[in-house]
Amino acid sequence: CRCIPYRFKCSSDGTISDELEVLVISSQKGQKMMFPKGGWELDESIEEAALRESIEEAGVIGNVECELGKWYFISKSHGTFYEGYMFPLLVKEELDFWPEQNVRQRTWMNVKEARDVCQHWWMKEALDILVERLASLKQ
Repeated sequence: CRCIPYRFKCSSDGTISDELEVLVISSQKGQKMMFPKGGWELDESIEEAALRESIEEAGVIGNVECELGKWYFISKSHGTFYEGYMFPLLVKEELDFWPEQNVRQRTWMNVKEARDVCQHWWMKEALDILVERLASLKQ
């Protein structure tokens, strides 16, 4: 399971704008940018796993929202098919210290920047679905 941590940018006077920002993290080797991801344990739901991975990998806590979709992809390391679920995570808190802070960088960016750095088509597709969903909620 994976999630897209997001927030609405705050202006200098502290008011929240309509500008959407998403949080991307570096891979452990630092070569790629991606959204937090990982497997889920038998004693947790997929949503709980998405939140746990966001805390461990990106150091953010928030509200896991309704699933954006399910994608299928092949693992390069294992050569097997996987199902990947994507969830939006409305960030409520950024931690100063988190488990993987020494092996990952986290960066807030706008949607266009995130689309440019995410190398997988399904991450871009999930991001597009999130943008459409949030736009429809404003109407």
